[in-house]
Amino acid sequence: MIQHVRYFFERYGFYVSTRLADRLGMKVKSVRLFFVYVSFATFGLGFGLYLTLAFWLKLKDMIYTKRTSVFDL
Repeated sequence: MIQHVRYFFERYGFYVSTRLADRLGMKVKSVRLFFVYVSFATFGLGFGLYLTLAFWLKLKDMIYTKRTSVFDL
């Protein structure tokens, strides 16, 4: 059951940890652990931070899509 839940979140997640780790040049596991520790230490504030970053990354992807030509507008 736990493996199924983990697989679901890894497959359909927002990729915040992955993108942030790529940008900072860190391991993804370290960034995920940071969000977990911050969530426990601040009683859920880290989870709110994660969702805020997910929202901003999704919004950025929708705005800055790469177009192949001028006629794709």
